Amino acid sequence: MTGGADELAGVAAAVSGLVEQVFVTVAGVRGAVLRSVERDGFRAGRWVLPDGVQELLREPGQLAVGLGLVVAPRPEQGLRQRLEWWQVDPGNGELHTLEPDLRPTSLGYYDYTTTEWFDVPRRTGRRHAFGPHVDVHGTGRYVLTFTEPVAAGSGFVGVAGADVPVRRFETHLLRALGALPGPFLLLNEEDRVVLSTAPRFLVGSLLPPGTRLPEAGTGIPGAPWRLVPVRDEHRLVG
Repeated sequence: MTGGADELAGVAAAVSGLVEQVFVTVAGVRGAVLRSVERDGFRAGRWVLPDGVQELLREPGQLAVGLGLVVAPRPEQGLRQRLEWWQVDPGNGELHTLEPDLRPTSLGYYDYTTTEWFDVPRRTGRRHAFGPHVDVHGTGRYVLTFTEPVAAGSGFVGVAGADVPVRRFETHLLRALGALPGPFLLLNEEDRVVLSTAPRFLVGSLLPPGTRLPEAGTGIPGAPWRLVPVRDEHRLVG
């Protein structure tokens, strides 16, 4: 990457800054959940998220297009799977709730408890950045999902989270960087492309077998990603 280590560090810092910006929104959701649980408890048949939280999606500069609470089911208490999730309609900008199929007997059943973005915070007690993945139950776009565990006196409540379209994340990143840096890849833990300014590598694709990167890359604080410069993309695949 032209400009060397300093330029790479600058890109990494910009990515980390956007990650933290999204987690500020997630923290806002988490705080609203905790206040609601403390005031009214956590029980079946009642949304935990108070009305008004969805307005976070209208804040200036907001990256997320969806946010909310994904409830941890407790069958012994009558608590079934439930998404308390708001989303922006990409067509008219209106806010609406997300209603995926949560019926275990249905062919379209969405068992979110098996997803990485739910399971990792549940197991580790730490926040997590997942993606890119196709939001098949929502926008249909490539998104990044940022989640954080929510625990109250009664135990694990679920995860607070936000979805950010990859395209929007990329646009904000390039705007923050100003001058376009040399080509780079942002890779997740499984070497899937999160962002790319090298045309050969498409967002969402895995690095081809035998790919030789020029260096291990720079880790991104706050996310399980690394940034790798593309010095000469024609020499990456052996």
